[in-house]
Amino acid sequence: MYKLVIIAFFCFVNVFGQEVSNVQRILSFQDELNHEFAAEETSPLSPKDLKSFKTLDFFKIDTSFCFKAKFVRTPYETPFIMKTTTGREPLYVKYAEAHFEFQDKKYTVNIYQNQGLTTESEYENYLFLPFTDLTNGETTYAGGRFIDLSIPEGDEILIDFNTAYNPYCAYNDRYSCPIPPEENHLNLLIPVGVKKYKNLPTTH
Repeated sequence: MYKLVIIAFFCFVNVFGQEVSNVQRILSFQDELNHEFAAEETSPLSPKDLKSFKTLDFFKIDTSFCFKAKFVRTPYETPFIMKTTTGREPLYVKYAEAHFEFQDKKYTVNIYQNQGLTTESEYENYLFLPFTDLTNGETTYAGGRFIDLSIPEGDEILIDFNTAYNPYCAYNDRYSCPIPPEENHLNLLIPVGVKKYKNLPTTH
């Protein structure tokens, strides 16, 4: 009995510790994003909106939307032009698939690599996950949201929808933003991450 109690205690500590670590990481993401938006040199906001900016509107953190997904490399994909909100034509390639389960259902999303960034050392491990879900146009930006990722060392990758953010064109018309491919639509509500920016019309 004593050994079972000890094992249960350590299991609780490990789970609780991971939960705290996830929350801290998400709060750090939110702080960094707010700092970016508050700084004139990095903010996508218009000068008028920047003057009144205090914080982005985030959903309540929910770590059940944090997944250790199976990372399946797709090395023989043909590069393609990803559609954007303007005439810009950035070149991407499908780099991998991420497989995860949520509420007893299996989901797959494609993860992309921007071919124009691969020559820049700071982006050599950068991967891009654009997606849409059932919150779009309601509580989140109608055009979908993005998650930044890095190439993992093994066959798992952390996908945390709490770190989903809006493209810059959700805040300012002068930006050109990728449009999430149809295959990355998730037929479920993902009420975590950044909410829509209410200073812009919902039809934007």
